[in-house]
Amino acid sequence: MIPLGFLDFGLKDLIETAIIAAAIFYMYRWIRGSFAVPAFLGILIIFAVNALVSLLGFTTINFILRRITDVGILAVIIIFQPEIRKLLYNLGQNTRFDKFFSQKESDTVVDEVVDAVKSMARVKTGALIVFSKSATLNDLVDAGIPLDARVTSKLLVTIFQKDTPLHDGAVVIRNDRIVAASCYLPISQNPNISSVFGTRHRAALGISETSNVLVVVVSEETGRISVARSGSLVSGMTIQKLRAEMEQHLTDKHRSEDAAVGFSGKSEE
Repeated sequence: MIPLGFLDFGLKDLIETAIIAAAIFYMYRWIRGSFAVPAFLGILIIFAVNALVSLLGFTTINFILRRITDVGILAVIIIFQPEIRKLLYNLGQNTRFDKFFSQKESDTVVDEVVDAVKSMARVKTGALIVFSKSATLNDLVDAGIPLDARVTSKLLVTIFQKDTPLHDGAVVIRNDRIVAASCYLPISQNPNISSVFGTRHRAALGISETSNVLVVVVSEETGRISVARSGSLVSGMTIQKLRAEMEQHLTDKHRSEDAAVGFSGKSEE
């Protein structure tokens, strides 16, 4: 124990103080820049005024403020409802149950994308779909049209129809949601790209050279399905191999070294 005046401050007290300080710090980060900060200050002012009027003996004002503070907890819950919901959501994302449900959701995403790609390839509808990791491609997403929609086959097919305003550019899927459409990707400057590949394929390869993404391309001219990943483009994918590639990417399995090195431009037909 360390004597501090009339206090005995030991290791247990140090740990407890550190925990409280960390909780206050993360609570501040949680509410910083939101409506919660001025609302919290307002609550503190009410308590301070209540203490002051009690000292001054203003019984009527003290009575009114006490009635307000009696329902303070309920008021805090109502006022901070969006922040509390966000906090609980973030906590829930880190649980094992969340991982279980996320895997189920990823399986559904794979099924929906496969169905959409199959339909678009059959009628030669050009498409560019990017599977992004969390917190990546923010600049491209911000420059596109925000959607935040559930991944469905019908929605993807609709987006890439020529008569829709969103068909030009890429759809970005992140955290099993369509976060944006009409996103323009950087074009690859690789001189070894075959001349048979158009702008969509070069864009798919370009973003895969700089980011950890999986890009699915449907050719508008031939209906061929291609996948770009780690600076490598594989064309003429079968539906079975497309599904395997997406499942592997979404479950963070390691790719073989041969598939990840350089530009292949190979066909599987």
